[in-house]
Amino acid sequence: MSLIPASMAAAFPSRARILNVLETLAIGAAGGALFLLLNLPGGLISGAMIATGIAAIAGRPLAMPPILTQAVLLLLGITLGSLVSQQMLHNMGAYPLTIALLALATFCATFGSSLYLQRMHGWDRTSALLAGSPGALSQITMLAVEKGADVPAIAVVQTMRVIILTAALPLLLALMGVASSAPPAAAGTIASPLELTGLIAASVAVALVLRLLKFPASWMFGAMIGSSVLHGSGIIEGGLPPWMRNVALVGIGAVIGTRFARMKTRTLLSHVHAALGSFTIAVGISAVFVAVIALTTDVRVADIIVAFAPGAMDAMLALALTLHIDPIFVGAHHLSRFVFVSITTPGIVHLFGRPQEDVDD
Repeated sequence: MSLIPASMAAAFPSRARILNVLETLAIGAAGGALFLLLNLPGGLISGAMIATGIAAIAGRPLAMPPILTQAVLLLLGITLGSLVSQQMLHNMGAYPLTIALLALATFCATFGSSLYLQRMHGWDRTSALLAGSPGALSQITMLAVEKGADVPAIAVVQTMRVIILTAALPLLLALMGVASSAPPAAAGTIASPLELTGLIAASVAVALVLRLLKFPASWMFGAMIGSSVLHGSGIIEGGLPPWMRNVALVGIGAVIGTRFARMKTRTLLSHVHAALGSFTIAVGISAVFVAVIALTTDVRVADIIVAFAPGAMDAMLALALTLHIDPIFVGAHHLSRFVFVSITTPGIVHLFGRPQEDVDD
């Protein structure tokens, strides 16, 4: 007879679950280390993502529990906040214009990808609109279930977009000569144990407040805000130890890669052409807006590219960290896109998607 109550035993992860998590971390760390040794841009996050993605597609039962994902996002937010400088804050004057153009780019990319999926792959309008909408995957998935859309197909298109962007953007920026292939530089000093405790405590406190307010990506943005305030005010000067930053980058890569663990290989292969085609359309439309902003403003090209990339917030901010890109600019734009997509997508689907009676049938 077990001495541990059943309710308490259920709260502990099983041995198999723990082994799955350890395998995920080991594969992610190995992939990140390999890419780093090859001096590939964004090596830690890209290597971890690709390694875990391949393992997941091969059938390995990979997993990243929520508490571990939240810890990774917290470390990522703290590191991003420690990079905030006065120069970054001075550049905020250009944000209203570029954010407005981002909203227009998001609208155009959504409809462009949707039309491609409808005309070339025979998708229904609701599924095509939801698949073409960049970012806010959890909201998109819930809306897809509610509207009776093709959830597996949407998940493939959305996930493939994030995977390709996270893997390709560092290489593209390095080839263009606008981003370094070297790993991100460590903070000038490392916070003392007491400062580190205060930094983590403040970041967790702000993150919990944002979580109560239903703020998107609350763990990452809460930590980023808390860290920014403490560093910007001079209360704390040091940052996280380099190994913690590297753990965060490998962790976020593993989180993205394990998305494939929830997909059947047959489902993935049946929609891969739709995913690649709609990705090409979305990136092409975004590239037009990037070119316009690059030619008419003083914002760095690398900052604009990552800010306008139709990928997930956490992945793009992780790339901003590893590629020496302005995290404030990228964070403001991806947060704005998240809000825009979350607010407008239900209305767009209602106006342009399938009539509700078709869904009910």
